[in-house]
Amino acid sequence: MLKTNLIMLGVVACLCALAASAQDNVIGFVKIARGEASIVTAGNLVKAQPGTPLHLGSVLKTGSDGSMGVTFKDNTIMSFGPETEITVDEYLYAPAAGDLKLVASLAKGTLHYISGVIAKLRPESVSIKTPTGIIGVRGTRFLVKAEEQ
Repeated sequence: MLKTNLIMLGVVACLCALAASAQDNVIGFVKIARGEASIVTAGNLVKAQPGTPLHLGSVLKTGSDGSMGVTFKDNTIMSFGPETEITVDEYLYAPAAGDLKLVASLAKGTLHYISGVIAKLRPESVSIKTPTGIIGVRGTRFLVKAEEQ
């Protein structure tokens, strides 16, 4: 009986460690989603809804009737209108270690951006790539529209 309890305890500890490490990889969360809105992470497509986690490399998409708002760990806020596709390419948020970076690629659609801690502490570490150029964030908010090429 004791051996079985120890094995079960070990299994539970491993599961808790896996859940904690998965949570460490979370870089933000969906706050609002309306209409057709989804997130693709590591090839897995999920319907976006409040509380859906974002990970490095996540592709956020909205359809013709969709919109979505997300908040990153550093309190950066991004809102997307219909027919938008954006990928989170790089995200580092460890202010104590001086690791701060946010790079995203807007393939198409609209983005409303409001700066978080990363842009306030190190504005040169934030950039949004579009099909026609790169936006270097130096202010606190902007709106951009990217059309498919």
